[in-house]
Amino acid sequence: MNSFLIFVFAILGLQLGSFLNVVIYRLPKQLQREWRVDCAAYLEVTVPHEEATPLMSWQTRSQCPHCGTTLRARDLVPVLSFLLLRGRCAHCQHPVSWRYPLVELAVMAAWGLCAMHWGPSWVAVLWACFVTTLIALAFIDVDTQLLPDQLTQPLLWAGLIAAVLGWTAQPFSPAFWGAIAGYMSLWLVAYLFEKIRGQAGMGAGDFKLFAAMGAWLGVGALPLLVLGASVGTVLVALVMHLTGRGSADQRMPFGPYLVLAALAVLWLNTLGFELTKALLV
Repeated sequence: MNSFLIFVFAILGLQLGSFLNVVIYRLPKQLQREWRVDCAAYLEVTVPHEEATPLMSWQTRSQCPHCGTTLRARDLVPVLSFLLLRGRCAHCQHPVSWRYPLVELAVMAAWGLCAMHWGPSWVAVLWACFVTTLIALAFIDVDTQLLPDQLTQPLLWAGLIAAVLGWTAQPFSPAFWGAIAGYMSLWLVAYLFEKIRGQAGMGAGDFKLFAAMGAWLGVGALPLLVLGASVGTVLVALVMHLTGRGSADQRMPFGPYLVLAALAVLWLNTLGFELTKALLV
């Protein structure tokens, strides 16, 4: 019975991964539209009608980003449609990024592994939602260097509420101080950097994301998280510089490296040890 429920969790994750691709693509564009509308209202100018049309709506059907054709249900089956269509749009034959099925498979793996470790339970759902939100934030940051409040703030509050109610193994005190230390530590780094260099080195979205991670993983995980993320950022920047793909003053998103570090800590603390034990038995 447990194996069947784990399979159900994995399939649910696969479906959520498909929805997550929509969020990753549409949410930043929706925010940019809202900002343009707000600026236009302030300047008392008219914006085109399409700028005021919400993208994040259940009534808005998925379209091909290249040709704009509305996609059919059979074009949107997670992973399977990509494979059957050989990675191309069914209408214009334009190549579709491999990132879409990879995101779907990553979320599927997250939900399946959480169900394996915590059992098919609400605790597994909570941690799976945590990982799913981190995946969305990482890809949005890669694309736009934005970490939307619409994702970071609910993630922060969910971690604190889950700790208060005892829904996760994280006691409230480490979660509370993790949120405070997470935000203040990166804020202080960014403040000092701006004072010394005269330019912004980090956005407020990074502070909120780190605070959310502190709420979920506890204050003790913060040094390892920031160390892992910093090392990852430096290594990628060095590789890009040596291969001529980046410059010394190029801005790089920090969020994806925080996410990778958080997933590594979660894996080592829970899933990794359990899976290793199962493989050795």
